Amino acid sequence: MKEMKLDRKTRYTRMVLQDSLMELMRDKPINKITIKELCEKADLNRTTFYAHYTDQYDLLRKIGDDSLAWAKAAATELIAKTEAHETKKVLEGICHYFAQNSKYLQVLMSERGDLDFQKELLTLIYQECGINSMAETSGEKAELYFRFVVMGCVGLIQHWLKTGLKQTPEEIAEIIYDMAELLRRG
Repeated sequence: MKEMKLDRKTRYTRMVLQDSLMELMRDKPINKITIKELCEKADLNRTTFYAHYTDQYDLLRKIGDDSLAWAKAAATELIAKTEAHETKKVLEGICHYFAQNSKYLQVLMSERGDLDFQKELLTLIYQECGINSMAETSGEKAELYFRFVVMGCVGLIQHWLKTGLKQTPEEIAEIIYDMAELLRRG
């Protein structure tokens, strides 16, 4: 019984720290955020923070890792529910997730977020959807096409989240799919 309470407390503490970091990152880059400032925002002491994370970068990395784990699981689940030729439906499901979780993803996918995380997320989504294997071109040229499309999608999603999700998830998924078609035609 006590262990369950500890788990709930731990989950709450981590959630508060994650929320606080995301709020602070809306106004400034992570390298300008101090542990003291983060703890004040979360209304926790530094000892509590250090019991969970080594620094603000570790906290951001854990948020990114959780998002990547979700993306992989969601893509796998969405792929299992759709026909092989329905890649666009999978992308729509992922874009719906982006819209529903825009509070965190707006920061993670922003210019203040970690570019490596952004590329890794989009690469993972493309790979899970089988988009990278669609390239008819091989070798270095295929790699360059793939990088171009992934970075274009990062910019597209950044813009979409930053401008308040003006387009529907279906519209964004269609644009991403069309960009992937460019890769396929290589």
